[in-house]
Amino acid sequence: MAEAYCVKCKAKREMKDVQEVTMKNGRKADKGTCPECGTGMFRIKGN
Repeated sequence: MAEAYCVKCKAKREMKDVQEVTMKNGRKADKGTCPECGTGMFRIKGN
């Protein structure tokens, strides 16, 4: 599972429904939702 920072909860949490996406600049990222509050979460991966 991917861990990311939830801005609404102000804590690091495991993302739910994670999808790997490619940004406009070609870098990979993980996109998901917070299991506690349902807010969208985003984590940029390394090259």
